Amino acid sequence: MQPLAMLKHKKTRFILLSVVIAAAIFLRLVVFGQSKVEIIHVEKRDLVAQVYGNGTVEAKMVVNIASKITGRIVEVNADQGDAVKQGQVLAKLDLSELQAQNRQAEASLALATKNATRFKALAAKELVSRQETEQYETAYLLAKEAVVASRSRLADATIVAPEDGVIIRRDLELGATVTAGVPIFLMANPETVWVKANVDESQLKGVSPGQAATITLRSAPGEKFPGQVARLAWESDRITEELEVDVAFTPALSHFRLGEQAEVLIAAGARQGAPSIPKSALIAKGKQRGVWVVEDNRLRFQEVGVGLEDSKFSEITSGLAGNESIALAAPEKMSQLAEGQKVRVQK
Repeated sequence: MQPLAMLKHKKTRFILLSVVIAAAIFLRLVVFGQSKVEIIHVEKRDLVAQVYGNGTVEAKMVVNIASKITGRIVEVNADQGDAVKQGQVLAKLDLSELQAQNRQAEASLALATKNATRFKALAAKELVSRQETEQYETAYLLAKEAVVASRSRLADATIVAPEDGVIIRRDLELGATVTAGVPIFLMANPETVWVKANVDESQLKGVSPGQAATITLRSAPGEKFPGQVARLAWESDRITEELEVDVAFTPALSHFRLGEQAEVLIAAGARQGAPSIPKSALIAKGKQRGVWVVEDNRLRFQEVGVGLEDSKFSEITSGLAGNESIALAAPEKMSQLAEGQKVRVQK
């Protein structure tokens, strides 16, 4: 083949190859490259907004049960997990030394009483001075106070429950020496046990005391416990941007573990027949929330107003007439869509 003919042949092959590549690119980008979307429409649904929070089981008030005196524990009648009643004996201290002190105090009182009585009678006959009589009267009063004090210490040797509750922790064992003021037991009232849940500030709209809630405990993942919002904190965490919401158990739990991980779902509102769309159809552009409306197979961003939201659907309060074709795709696809982009409707 002549050089000129060879050059012409190569040029023809190059042109054909270019056409094939261009056609492939066209099919790739225009035909097969068009994003597939599903078309949805605004529908009326019954929505229940649920606000999520997580935290731990805590008690509004815990009571440290301590001895008022120093002594050796000779009897223990309660352990952690036990339900106790007000006045129930939880522990006793050794009484031997205290009883000896009480006997001595009572003997001293008897003698002081006898002396005070005798000198009072003598003073009435003016046989002793008034000053001497007052000294014996003072001795009697001091002896009487000593007996009261010794009897009080005897009573303090018996440790009782100050109110109804559950023993959370027992810190000392039989035979241990307890110092005044050092806790022996930690107790909590089940009626004051709740979940201290942390809720994102962005989800707090509509949350208020008295609202029903559902509680899930880590120790019972398949079980749901009824609850109620008891109170909201007035100061958010400046780092996590979360607010503490206390959710009480209704009814109170008979068995609980303080510090256990828990999750709550608060019913923050409900709407019947609300115009709504799947939450996954919503997109954000800066501070705007909206949807992709499909017109002539092309996308147009439409800002919408969003009202109550539950776990799957969002109420549409403005921006849509209700008859628009709205694009829906997988989350990773939704993030790649753009204004004016041509799409293929998935049948």
